[in-house]
Amino acid sequence: MAEGPWFYCIKHQTVETKDGCAERHRLGPFATRSEAEHALQTVAEREQKLTEEDRRWEGD
Repeated sequence: MAEGPWFYCIKHQTVETKDGCAERHRLGPFATRSEAEHALQTVAEREQKLTEEDRRWEGD
């Protein structure tokens, strides 16, 4: 069984190890395969949080 670190390939929409696609096509590294599988959800949640922080900072 392959060991991490794990990456999420946005080009192929798959989880892969460090020997996968070029770095420009992937998110990570992640400590576990499960974290990599949920990479897009994690990015969306972080983006939402940062957007809310920006709005508070700007006084909206």
